[in-house]
Amino acid sequence: MKLLGLFRHAKSDWHDARARDFDRPLNERGRKGAAVMGRHIAAHGIRWQRVLSSPAVRAAETIELAAEAAGQSVPVEWDRRLYLASSHNLGDVLRELPDATASVLMVGHNPGLEDLIFDLVPDDGTCPLRALVEEKFPTATYAVLELAIDRWSDLDDGCGKLVHLVRPRDLDPALGPQHDED
Repeated sequence: MKLLGLFRHAKSDWHDARARDFDRPLNERGRKGAAVMGRHIAAHGIRWQRVLSSPAVRAAETIELAAEAAGQSVPVEWDRRLYLASSHNLGDVLRELPDATASVLMVGHNPGLEDLIFDLVPDDGTCPLRALVEEKFPTATYAVLELAIDRWSDLDDGCGKLVHLVRPRDLDPALGPQHDED
């Protein structure tokens, strides 16, 4: 079995209309959400062997603020292929991982992360967490999937089970959608 963590970047700032999408930083709510989620991820107890992240400013700030809030130093592997990647491309990146890697946390963007969950977790009605993802996979959401594979190269549709899903609003209602649209 392999473990896959998915961490969507926190809420970004749209105030500078001239900024390239890649360069958008987090807004204040995003900084708070990243910190809250960082503490949760650390408390959840999985020690991720590898952390792969999109190098987009909002993704980089998310993982850096999360690690800082958790009081951890996290070596991050920046992979430009994760920037706005499709589920298919995310899967290709995962299939390249060495088999000795038992757990990886991937920090990135929607719709790719959400679609990866839909591809890996069967839509058979047995996973109530999948139904939550169908509603929305908001910014700064953290998910953990158990993958019924021995080698990353065997990653395929339907091989996963979504075992953990936490949104920022689950930990702090002030980070919910009633305060700002996700």
